[in-house]
Amino acid sequence: MKKEINSYIEDIAFSIERIEFHVKDTGSFADFKISYTVYDAVERRLAIIGEAMWQMNKINPEIDFTDKAKIIGLRHILTHDYDLISPEIIWKILQNNIPVLKEEIEKYFK
Repeated sequence: MKKEINSYIEDIAFSIERIEFHVKDTGSFADFKISYTVYDAVERRLAIIGEAMWQMNKINPEIDFTDKAKIIGLRHILTHDYDLISPEIIWKILQNNIPVLKEEIEKYFK
């Protein structure tokens, strides 16, 4: 089980790295909003993070991350109710939630 959990954690870490790569030249929300390729790539990586978190939670619900339920919920929204998500919401997640998750993932590996 630990091996599976580590695999999901690695998927989350990799997705965070990819998100950072995609947005590295995006200096503002205005830039992000008009860059459809970046927006689509970030959405995809957020869905992967949510799926990994969901699978981890099924294996061991005791593993806790800040906003775990919201991360899983975002995955479901991106997959099933994508029209509820706006660039403003995704940008806010990038600014506020991804740095926290990145720090927690790094602590997990230590």
